[in-house]
Amino acid sequence: MKKAIKIISIILAVCIVIGGAVFGFVKSEEINFFFSKMHAVQVSISDGTWKDEMKKPEVNVAATGFTPGTYGGVEFSSVEDVAKYYVAAYDKTKAETATYIDADGNEQVYYAFVGDEELIPTSILIEGKENPIITKLGPVIVSSIFHANVGGLPPSSNRDPKYDVDENNNPLLTSRLKAKDIKKCSVVDNKDGTITLTIIPIDCNMSHKGLDAQGNMFNALGPIDETVEAIEQLTWATGDTAQNCRVVYADGTAVVKINTATQKIVEADYDMKVTASVTHANISVVKDKSATLVLDYIQHFPASDEYLKESRGLVRK
Repeated sequence: MKKAIKIISIILAVCIVIGGAVFGFVKSEEINFFFSKMHAVQVSISDGTWKDEMKKPEVNVAATGFTPGTYGGVEFSSVEDVAKYYVAAYDKTKAETATYIDADGNEQVYYAFVGDEELIPTSILIEGKENPIITKLGPVIVSSIFHANVGGLPPSSNRDPKYDVDENNNPLLTSRLKAKDIKKCSVVDNKDGTITLTIIPIDCNMSHKGLDAQGNMFNALGPIDETVEAIEQLTWATGDTAQNCRVVYADGTAVVKINTATQKIVEADYDMKVTASVTHANISVVKDKSATLVLDYIQHFPASDEYLKESRGLVRK
């Protein structure tokens, strides 16, 4: 997810620069120059068109804790049973493909069960404090560089199974989730032939897609060290990138509804929660500053026909 990796580094650096501007340390032309240098991202901050109110994500259903029992005719005696049932349903669902017509009228074979996505900045702090202007700019910056896509069940790097691989080029066609990855989970019988699993993976720093607890459940962003280090204007007052840059994943929730007759996923909501922070950062005349960004990366399955058409010009055949 190269775009998402850039998002983290860009917004963090932008937070620091804007924070300096708010307090009179950086001029607007310096900010615009900084934007132009960072991956050619152009964002205007002088026209006053940012949103009046930052969008708030919906609150997920929290896992209350696992209780052994029989749910929808399926016996769950341990957290390991929950993990195994999720993996089986994931693998069976992700194995199915479907034909789509793209914007050019060509047929494409992608995952049959695809979802939408949304990236929401929920908090931006400069030196531990929130500034209303910076907070309102967050969604504007995100919308300028993040373009919603269509993807397979996470973790997934592509909606085309042929290109769905991790950073080591190993396939992500099946789930790697294990009981040891789960911090909390619950099972609910919906009394309609489906059960709902709610799973919260254990916390991770610098999570890798398909390679750790968070990456086995979500589309983790991977390490951002290299991206941050590529920003020529960014240096450290003390320490190095590894010491001053953290991306912590904690309390993200997967809510997955499974048809017990087919053992396939019929609906799912993945809410990955990320807290990215930098400390002791220098940018231009801004010296030894810290910034923290909290993100919600939300995916819903299945994506609607309208979303497929509007976001990527795809039509289910």
